[in-house]
Amino acid sequence: MNLHHLLAARAASGNPVRAGLIGAGKFGSMFLSQIPTTPGLLVPVIADLSPDRARQTCATVGWDDARIQATRFTDAGTDLIADPAIEVVIEATGNPAAGLAHALDALKHGKHIIMVNVEADVLAGPLLAEKFRAAGLVYSMAYGDQPALTSELVDWARAAGFTVTAAGKGTKYLPEYHAVTPDDIWQHYGLSAAEAATAGMNSQMFNSFLDGTKSAIEMAAIANACDLAAPSDGLLFPPCSTDDLQNTLRPQSLGGVLEGDGMVEVVSSLNRDGSDVPRDLRWGVYVILKAPNDYAAGCFRQYGLPTDATGQYAAMYKPFHLIGLELGISVLSAALRGEPTGQSRAFNADAVAVAKRDLHPGDMLDGEGGFTVWGRLMPAANSLAQNALPIGLAGGVAVTQAVKMGDVLRQSDVALDPSNPALQLRREMESHHLTRGS
Repeated sequence: MNLHHLLAARAASGNPVRAGLIGAGKFGSMFLSQIPTTPGLLVPVIADLSPDRARQTCATVGWDDARIQATRFTDAGTDLIADPAIEVVIEATGNPAAGLAHALDALKHGKHIIMVNVEADVLAGPLLAEKFRAAGLVYSMAYGDQPALTSELVDWARAAGFTVTAAGKGTKYLPEYHAVTPDDIWQHYGLSAAEAATAGMNSQMFNSFLDGTKSAIEMAAIANACDLAAPSDGLLFPPCSTDDLQNTLRPQSLGGVLEGDGMVEVVSSLNRDGSDVPRDLRWGVYVILKAPNDYAAGCFRQYGLPTDATGQYAAMYKPFHLIGLELGISVLSAALRGEPTGQSRAFNADAVAVAKRDLHPGDMLDGEGGFTVWGRLMPAANSLAQNALPIGLAGGVAVTQAVKMGDVLRQSDVALDPSNPALQLRREMESHHLTRGS
């Protein structure tokens, strides 16, 4: 709880923390909006495929002309990473292949990295994090995003001596959303395609939030960071209010939905009939605590913490996440404390590609949030046993074997390029995991 004091000391010394941002999209622009009101934190270099657009974004979020003129804009993340002025790299492209390449480049140049790019983290994050730790550098999840905020709740619970029964987030979910495509996404957000286009909203990105892919990716990240397990049959998305978290997210033997203690799960803000769940957790994160003994359970009751009927299970939650507005916490934690705000440390879970429709040889997969596949959470051991295709490798590749709608794609069902650096890093992680497991 002393980040601000540490930052003030850096500012007073004339040596501000210098971060470089790769990808000035929505997450990045929200972060940039906080820079003028965070003395001691500077962003001297911004990399974006469109430097002019990034420059305009800075003006839009409130940067004055002097700050913009003092900033260098480039279209190459490698250029930013190599700049000696940069202390911490922020990877916010959302492209898994680009994210992995930028992480390896940051490692080569001795820079900390904040991986906003959860897609890249789930593809090979456990291995990358190990490489950064070995080099004495920070590889971190992005505070403000749900995986890092959930990891914080889990860390708090365990450090206080509680058992963690479940952790995760809320979202808007119905089973039929798995088939939604970018063509019919906006009706589910109450917008027209024209309104979304005017607002600069990307249909494929927003579709990944709805079709279950983003939930699978984020829960895999949480499972790998917090040493939690993925449900064997995928996420259940039970409808659940904040008042009922401790009753729903407990083992099946007690009337809950979990296979056992220590799971990740996502709760839905919609009942299966489409009606709203009261007091939902659509924008928030949670952790379910299990009292270690009867005395602690009694303290739950004495201090007004709602529990299940056994008195053993209770919930703590954060109702909102502010995405890029909170990202500075990760940057400062890395630069001033040398600590990540969440980090993959195991390969417990994977996000794999499932066919949205019958796929035929010659069809091209279009990746996360597209027309062809959606991402499903799976235990990593099952993913490896099935040679499942990670969702992060399911973009821009051709189908070579027929796959029925609803089936998990295998790596052998598509034409993967063995020279692809992202594939090579993924296979290095898989091999590393199997070696450690044996």
